[in-house]
Amino acid sequence: MLKTFPKGGIHPTENKITSTVGIKKMTVPKVVYVPISQHIGIPAEIVVNIKDKVEIGQVIAKSGGFVSSNVHAPVAGTVTKLDLIIDTSGYKKQCIIIRTDAKNESNFEDIDYPLKTEITTEPKDILQKINDYGIVGLGGATFPSHVKLSIKEGTNLDHLIINGVECEPYLTADHRLMLEKAKEIIVGIKILMKALHINKSIIGIENNKKDAIEIFKKLTAEEKEIKVAALQVKYPQGGEKQLISALLNREVPKNGLPLDVGVIVHNVGTIFAIYQAIQHNKPLIERVVTVTGKKLENPSNYWVKIGTPIKDLVDEVGGLPEGTRKIVNGGPMMGKAIKNLDVPVTKGTSGILVIAEDEASRGEPKNCIRCGECVYVCPMGLEPHLLMNLSEKGMYEKASQEDIMTCIECGSCSYVCPSHRPLLDYIRFGKSIVKKLNTAKN
Repeated sequence: MLKTFPKGGIHPTENKITSTVGIKKMTVPKVVYVPISQHIGIPAEIVVNIKDKVEIGQVIAKSGGFVSSNVHAPVAGTVTKLDLIIDTSGYKKQCIIIRTDAKNESNFEDIDYPLKTEITTEPKDILQKINDYGIVGLGGATFPSHVKLSIKEGTNLDHLIINGVECEPYLTADHRLMLEKAKEIIVGIKILMKALHINKSIIGIENNKKDAIEIFKKLTAEEKEIKVAALQVKYPQGGEKQLISALLNREVPKNGLPLDVGVIVHNVGTIFAIYQAIQHNKPLIERVVTVTGKKLENPSNYWVKIGTPIKDLVDEVGGLPEGTRKIVNGGPMMGKAIKNLDVPVTKGTSGILVIAEDEASRGEPKNCIRCGECVYVCPMGLEPHLLMNLSEKGMYEKASQEDIMTCIECGSCSYVCPSHRPLLDYIRFGKSIVKKLNTAKN
């Protein structure tokens, strides 16, 4: 029987319409808009000036502290402006605008990197390179990877889990990466195992990606330290706590971290970025992005330069179809609608979803009928109806006591609500207020 997490979960329609579309190289944009805060933590500090010439891979903003990350030039060009732009969060953020050189020549451009399996970098140097090259979690959280890997002495760490679940509907970036870069991902896993001094790793993949499971099982047939686990198709299987529960039957404590149960979890995209950083000295300047939607002319997966305007991606797949209602950064469950197409791709952009009117329309919200569906599907064991009511009424202290900060914002509650109540919207808002209140207290 396939493994899964024990509490809650739903089965939304998968709509993986780009799962058989190979990753294409996105046209290099004429102008890139590179935010200095593409990670959880302190924004990076700009180290270039207007009119400066920059090369691909050059540091243009340095880490602003321990929980921060370097930002590199994704193209060769000229810095034309330092300005505030609206990013994927919907807020104005500091940004470095670079006009791309016509030739855009660089060591990182159009190179077919050979597979490099020998790992010669020492553990401490692995962590330093991950820091230097701006690697962050590419599964959506964008937590600086060097911070996650900085393990205190005496910590009982025994497993590295690789998240190849990609349970969010529509998105296929991780799936295609696993199919096309499996050997590199295996080397990336070995790099992290060396850095962490551990000898047990599990690659978790949902069972709707049988081709990826087969590839990794073949590649690890002689690798006793790396196992591949097929998982039941259930959302949100890719949540860290849900994945740990499914694979190891360990429960991360409330307000705790995977390290508390001896585990570190990394997304397959992050693993590939780490491979490129350690084996080829390549910073995180591009990533795979799924551009998808039922009405799109040519939905596809692309290698995209960080800072590429989303307008360029939409143009690449044939433009916006008539009747488009929403453009979402991410998937339909956890993604957020963006204000306009000028918003740039960041390190955390896994997909762009174009939704038509008939799919985007919400039902008219009605009174809660106390059916309990939201409680039944919550993977964290919360009471979403209560958390929404507390947030709606401004009862934030009570919401905090009811563990609102434990919510992983998966959207399962809103998905099943027969009264079409905007549960997740209110819970997200309540979390933002509680976070501010907690920060003020400290």
